[in-house]
Amino acid sequence: MQTRPQKSLGGFTLVEVMVAVAIATILLMVAYPSYQSQLVDGRRTDAQGALLAFATAMERFRSDNNTYVGADVLGSSKAPLTTVYPSQAPVDSNTKYYDLTIEAVAAGSYTLRATPITGTAQDGDGYLEITSTGIKRWDQDDDGSIGSGEASWNQ
Repeated sequence: MQTRPQKSLGGFTLVEVMVAVAIATILLMVAYPSYQSQLVDGRRTDAQGALLAFATAMERFRSDNNTYVGADVLGSSKAPLTTVYPSQAPVDSNTKYYDLTIEAVAAGSYTLRATPITGTAQDGDGYLEITSTGIKRWDQDDDGSIGSGEASWNQ
């Protein structure tokens, strides 16, 4: 009696499926942290854009009032007046990651800050600042102060 070769049913064996799942898992373990890092970087870039727009709003306020003083809410935690600029970023999203504040203000100068909101994905990323003279700083190590190597947004 002669046996016929078995026809392939076109399916996968359990071992093949397990190998494919293992490869997909390894790829995911490598790619996911990179993806998360890109999200953090993207939200930081949004905050930088918000600070630049906030600085423009401050210049508009000064041209109308001949001073920067008064652009913040009196008695607040340095929040800007709602007529000057929104107090959180990103401005065009329901999910906010940064508080925007006027850290220092005088008749002819200001310092604006974007601080990551506690409990969000940006928490621990360090605050960003821009001054009326255009100096941009980022507390990259999130130690609460700007060190000598943190005098730029691009690091």
